[in-house]
Amino acid sequence: MKPELEEHYPLRKAAEILGVHPITLRRWEKEGKIRCVRTPSGQRRFPGSEVLRLLGGEVPSGIRAVIYARVSSAKQAGAGNLERQKKRLEEYCRDKGYQVVAAIAEQGSGLNEKRKGLARLFRMAREGKMNLVVIEFKDRLARFGFTYIEGYFNAFGVRVEVVNGEEPKSLQEELVQDMLSILTVFSAKLYGSRSREFRKKVKEAMLDASRGEQAD
Repeated sequence: MKPELEEHYPLRKAAEILGVHPITLRRWEKEGKIRCVRTPSGQRRFPGSEVLRLLGGEVPSGIRAVIYARVSSAKQAGAGNLERQKKRLEEYCRDKGYQVVAAIAEQGSGLNEKRKGLARLFRMAREGKMNLVVIEFKDRLARFGFTYIEGYFNAFGVRVEVVNGEEPKSLQEELVQDMLSILTVFSAKLYGSRSREFRKKVKEAMLDASRGEQAD
């Protein structure tokens, strides 16, 4: 009887089992913390015995997650939306078995790239203090440019996990507020004080459109 062949996992599958980012697994290989074999085409394959060894605790394999929650307005924060968002994410991480090393909750526009909470996330990624960021929707990190931010985190071996897909209609008013901020900045630069009445009319039109969509 032939001996049973050992299973070998591709890079991403092995990383998923260990609960780390593929970049982290590549680094462990270079440091000699895990052995892998190469296929004729040069792809990595990690022996099941090596994966089991790491799961046994020789190398920390737990997921160190940072929760990031955000709302745009003080009104939303005051209504408890921010706290409820944070608690939903904490419950999600508990169900997944993630170790939550920090929970960042802040109020600020998704268009503002100078948010203190976002800066703290970047700093923790650079310092290797986490390997996962958990958010409820993509736009919690940024209204635009999510892919670039995700790429930044990936470069430090940090994965971004989005709990939900598209944002619900209840957040469309927040989008209106963000778009109004852009309008305010540009109209002020172009027209100065003369743009005040124009901004007021556009704001009313956008809010009316938002209410109409929510009523559908």
